[in-house]
Amino acid sequence: MTNQINWEFPQALEDEAIYILRETVAQFEKPVLLFSGGKDSITLVRLAQKAFYPGKIPFPLLHVDTGHNFPETIAFRDWLVNTLGLDIIVRNVQDSIDQGKVQEETGKYASRNALQTVTLLDAIEEGKFDACIGGARRDEEKARAKERIFSVRDEFGQWNAKMQRPELFDILNGKINIGENVRVFPISNWTELDVWNYIVREKLEIPTIYFSHEREIIERDGLYWPYSEYLNTTADEVPFRQKVRFRTVGDMTCTAAVLSEADKLEDIIAEIMEAKISERGARIDDKRSEAAMEKRKQAGYF
Repeated sequence: MTNQINWEFPQALEDEAIYILRETVAQFEKPVLLFSGGKDSITLVRLAQKAFYPGKIPFPLLHVDTGHNFPETIAFRDWLVNTLGLDIIVRNVQDSIDQGKVQEETGKYASRNALQTVTLLDAIEEGKFDACIGGARRDEEKARAKERIFSVRDEFGQWNAKMQRPELFDILNGKINIGENVRVFPISNWTELDVWNYIVREKLEIPTIYFSHEREIIERDGLYWPYSEYLNTTADEVPFRQKVRFRTVGDMTCTAAVLSEADKLEDIIAEIMEAKISERGARIDDKRSEAAMEKRKQAGYF
């Protein structure tokens, strides 16, 4: 099966992403790269290295730590930052909770995923960032398909699909009013397979949770949830050990695993090519309503 994989990565996608990154630095005064420790933000770091080589990446990374992240992801974040000598700003959702700005959710499906929006907006205001570079892609989810490359947010950090600008002939308009900022999406036109093929081509290191491994999980609503101290379980939800991996990285309370034996990159790619659902199909936070992602984006989400 792996012999049938097309390893060709479209070079035009890398060229476009590098152009977008360079335009961002040229048009904005204080950009920042939103970093989650997932494959897409890792890809952005590599693209930024190439865009500004041999100089240093001219903007810091910003990670909003919910406190419920996978330990493997945090360990990878720290390793990558130290290895590449990157500047990183870490802001914690727990601080927003302690300050009374957000309230911890309760109940079976409690998650901190939505709470990080407030922490993010506070960090943007504190740092006076006018452009936040993110790894969202249009193929992930229908709300993200509405985004422009330069996606304008108003003075409250909110997104309105009807106020987005046309982007014709690769002309990127970075003009914003005082108080506004933009989200920048250099890999917006990439697919999940494009990202994985790029990881293979560039020989990028990624967190171990992307590969098949054995861990404790529970089965809930037809999905496999990673068992942790942060997950509110019921008496009948008994954890068991199973070989799984994760297609996307989020909080441990809102990211489902997939049963998998894929422990090599080529096996992951072959598995994705046969998958019947998108990677966001394993994000439990997207299932809260039909427009869950769009509502979070309107409030200022990534």
